[in-house]
Amino acid sequence: MELRQIRHFVAVAEHAHFTRAAESMHLSQSALSSSVRALEGELGSALFERTTRSVLLTAAGQVFFPYAKRMLREAADAGAAVGRLRTGEAGTLALGTVQTFTAVDLPALLARLHSGYPGIEVTLREATTAELFEAVAAGELDLAFVALDARPLPAGLTALRSYTEELAVVVAPSHPLSASDDIDLAGLQAYPFVDFQAGTGLQTTIESLFVAAGVNRRITFRVSDIDRVLELVRHGLGVAIVPDTIARRSGLRRIRVRPNHPRRILALVGRVPAPTTVAAEHFLELLAASSSAVPTGGQTGE
Repeated sequence: MELRQIRHFVAVAEHAHFTRAAESMHLSQSALSSSVRALEGELGSALFERTTRSVLLTAAGQVFFPYAKRMLREAADAGAAVGRLRTGEAGTLALGTVQTFTAVDLPALLARLHSGYPGIEVTLREATTAELFEAVAAGELDLAFVALDARPLPAGLTALRSYTEELAVVVAPSHPLSASDDIDLAGLQAYPFVDFQAGTGLQTTIESLFVAAGVNRRITFRVSDIDRVLELVRHGLGVAIVPDTIARRSGLRRIRVRPNHPRRILALVGRVPAPTTVAAEHFLELLAASSSAVPTGGQTGE
């Protein structure tokens, strides 16, 4: 059953005349009649009583008519909905991020997206990198900002943008290290650490730094929230290594790590090198205009 056939049937029913219906649709009467006969053949019932003077709906035609009208309305609504998605007037964007991502002012970016495209519905999920990888791969998220450590990008995911964040030590103003401007990793081993739960992107990066330097840490607090990390440090319960942007905003004493000012690498990942929705396209356009992210050229995990 084709939508064209249903339109032809409705036109004949509304005009009660094949010729007038054909003229309204700029068709020949023979083409219209053939289309209606094909529809009747598919339904296995005559839809019209044809006389020399008029065309009347049969019982089957009367039953079918409201359904046919509804199908045409729903087809029009579906086309309009797809059109709104195509133009960005509507749509959805499911976005994920690691908690400590600061390379982009994400709230400001989402505010610009909402202002420019108020019909796009955005959802945001904070999770670990591993959880975000799984959610993007499963289609639960369209895009996600993740922290990359020693693990390769999972197969089926593509890095669309990459970022680097410098890391810094934070201590309480009353801490013995508060007078220092910089310090090496070995100089931190005498002090208790406040760290993230094992397995998070930032924790893995920090752990790798100390392992590579051959320095042991004494971790006395493991938490899952960056605000809790900073509050424990603020109360003098340990030192922490956090992204430099967070260190600057924290109000704590910020100490740079020498000699190489360690950094971590982050990325915006998706399933394909180019977005498949207009909502994602608009988000990436705003992202490109507002950040210094480095496009990766569609590097795909293997």
